[in-house]
Amino acid sequence: MAWLAACALTLAACAPVPDEDSDADVVSTPAYRGGDAGERLDGERGGFVVRTLVDGLVHPWSLAFLPDGTMLVTERPGRLRRINADGTISPPLAGVPTVYPRGQSGLLDVVPSPGFAEDHLVYLSYGEPNWRGNLGGTAVARGRLGAAGLAGVEVIFRQEPKLSHGTHLGSRIVFADDGTLFVSAGDNRDSGKAQLLDHLQGKIVRLNADGSIPADNPFVGREGARPGIWSYGHRNIQGMALHPRTRELWSHEHGPMGGDEINLPQPGRNYGWPLATFGKEYSGAPVAEAVGTSAPGTEPPHHYWAVSPAISGMAFYEGNAFPQWQCNLFIGALAGQALIRLELDGDRIVHEERLLQGRARIRDVRVGPDGLVYLLTDGTDGKLLRLEPVADASALAPAVETKDGG
Repeated sequence: MAWLAACALTLAACAPVPDEDSDADVVSTPAYRGGDAGERLDGERGGFVVRTLVDGLVHPWSLAFLPDGTMLVTERPGRLRRINADGTISPPLAGVPTVYPRGQSGLLDVVPSPGFAEDHLVYLSYGEPNWRGNLGGTAVARGRLGAAGLAGVEVIFRQEPKLSHGTHLGSRIVFADDGTLFVSAGDNRDSGKAQLLDHLQGKIVRLNADGSIPADNPFVGREGARPGIWSYGHRNIQGMALHPRTRELWSHEHGPMGGDEINLPQPGRNYGWPLATFGKEYSGAPVAEAVGTSAPGTEPPHHYWAVSPAISGMAFYEGNAFPQWQCNLFIGALAGQALIRLELDGDRIVHEERLLQGRARIRDVRVGPDGLVYLLTDGTDGKLLRLEPVADASALAPAVETKDGG
């Protein structure tokens, strides 16, 4: 039995150790504030009200809606919570996989299965530690949601090899209409790997719902290529969504210093990083591998920003509450501290407006089943915000007793 004890001690020693940037030691004390007064603001297309629904979250990363009106929210240090329609907030739910809690890594996206009403499956993307606990990579797990948390959790995707020291893991999950899912995996701050088809850094992968590989993926059967890859040459994608009318996948990714970009990823295409970029290194020097703003065999960005807003979260608006925003694209800005609203003419971006400027780092953007816009702000006192029409502001937020989530 002595060897078992020795193995246990070895594994414990290799458990991932949080760093200062992860804020994993910050106590999360979320509280419902939906009964508090909202604030009216004006935009180019009219006024709206912004209301704080929840505060006290620690680096909330993603928000999802369930059919019964419940919301699920992730906190990057590794917590998944349920926010009920009556304002009650659950303690951290059980069953969440162990995360790699360093820097930008941790618990990331949450997405319910398209068949959630029947199968109760919830998908999570997260930074997963290697067996030593000193490096991480993007992973996706799924489990069945019950009253206490997730059961029957299984990992259906692992980024290999694991190269991240806590940066550039992505990650977003989007289900396509055919039931497959797209997963973004960052370059792990090892930019050259985004061009290598035998690595999963800097890629969008396409999987079946159980993690198996669709037979029609572009690199299936190609020697030396990972068959899950959909597109490559990406840096760090933290926003993906299906266009509500064309049903095409849209994504956006962080550039280095400048060069944040939007793409419409097509199967088998190379989106250039790090060979082509509109950004520079944080030192101001050119990106070492870059040959310019374009490179042979690569796709140009659909849209880019010369000055990086540091984009995260993406949602197309197709609700009834804000008819003036129909088919607009909303994107959060972290460094830019704004909600970016983009007007489209077909797929072409024709106008940009920045809402909520200077208020907070916006991590996620979602449109709820009620047609309202929901935002998560990043920080150790992260908030869930809701944008409401002015005329309906009082009716949409009846006063309720504040309920804490412990």
